[in-house]
Amino acid sequence: MHELSIATAIIERAGELARAGGTDAVSAVTVRVGELAGVVPDALGFAFEVARDGTALAGARLVVEQVPAQAYCGPCAEEFQVGMPPFFWCPRCDQPSTELRSGRELEITGIEPPPASP
Repeated sequence: MHELSIATAIIERAGELARAGGTDAVSAVTVRVGELAGVVPDALGFAFEVARDGTALAGARLVVEQVPAQAYCGPCAEEFQVGMPPFFWCPRCDQPSTELRSGRELEITGIEPPPASP
């Protein structure tokens, strides 16, 4: 399960980002995961829960934003979802697409510090 190594990398990078922002505490990490990134969001969430134990992110939660795979057809200027399994054939003009616009993302888009104590 490669999601465990990805979760570990997310935890390490989120910790670095938090320290760069002047804190060690993180309450949530938001990641964008593309439909074609080869990552199963549920497996990533489970791996994150396992990997965060004993780290500065032990209480953090993972927020996964799923990004659909979108292709672009140059001949007719149509953008369309390719689905799973991916099908890169334009539904409008019936031509193959060679341009993938989204769906391969795997990136941290934000970290949240814990709420301030009263």
